[in-house]
Amino acid sequence: MERRLHLLESFKARGDDGNIYAVHGYEHLARLEGAPDLDEAWQPTGTSEFRLASGEAVTVDRSGTMTVVGRALKLRRDPTAVA
Repeated sequence: MERRLHLLESFKARGDDGNIYAVHGYEHLARLEGAPDLDEAWQPTGTSEFRLASGEAVTVDRSGTMTVVGRALKLRRDPTAVA
């Protein structure tokens, strides 16, 4: 099954290191089998993910705390942040 990512949102987050990061939220899409080559042939899979602009994966726990995978870096949304 062919898959692709669809950008849902982008926002700034402040790390516990004091730096500002761009975070992007994506949903996973899958092409419907046998569908013609149209944008409507892509359907959401129910899976989503967050990534930094650098491509590093970000997890979000039940409380909304974001953590960069492989690093101890915690992030929080910061609508006032300017990068």
